[in-house]
Amino acid sequence: MDAAGYATLGRQSGLMREMGVVANNIANSSTTGFRREGVVFSEYVAALDQDPSLSMAHASGRHVDLSQSTLSQSGGQFDFAIQGDGFFLVETPQGQRLTRAGSFTPSAEGELVTPDGYRLLDAGGAPIFVPPDARGIAMSADGTLSANGQPIAQIGLWQPSDPLALKHQSGTLFEGGALEPAESATVLQGMLEDSNVEPVSEIARMIEVQRSYELGQKFLDAEDERVRGVIQALGR
Repeated sequence: MDAAGYATLGRQSGLMREMGVVANNIANSSTTGFRREGVVFSEYVAALDQDPSLSMAHASGRHVDLSQSTLSQSGGQFDFAIQGDGFFLVETPQGQRLTRAGSFTPSAEGELVTPDGYRLLDAGGAPIFVPPDARGIAMSADGTLSANGQPIAQIGLWQPSDPLALKHQSGTLFEGGALEPAESATVLQGMLEDSNVEPVSEIARMIEVQRSYELGQKFLDAEDERVRGVIQALGR
């Protein structure tokens, strides 16, 4: 295969990867706290002996869109939404993870957990315990959780020290590397943050990627026919 074929195959591989990312965005357009992703294309230039350099597309990085999404009122006393930068910190079997999905419920032990059973952590990295006789659950803007008029915990709000270190793990969970407090963020009770995916934009992008892939495939088919024709002509 010549240089044009290799370059086109690299492009096709990247477009397939982007198609998968766009499809995942669309599938999570109604997932609470979901953050849309985009594929980052880079250019790899190789110097060839006695030939011009070869430039190939490489799609290995992902960009996480951290823009604020709309907040919907849920009325749940353990439903929290972050306004501004920052994430909740939860404890999973794979370690601590960041999330913007703020729907929590007390477990049988009285700890606030996600729908998957991951414990919500406070500003000191410890699980948050809600007494079984707690009444009048209230949340202040800085994340301080109160019951019966007395503070019981302060929900930790965190962000990666290096924004580029943020990596999507699964669903609405992220790994952030070294963390620091998100001091400018505020917490709202009885609210949930929607997904920041815009379905119309994602569908338009999917159509664009699909058309680009089809054009690349037509080029590869034509190139294959050309090579076959040359081989047949030389073999006569």
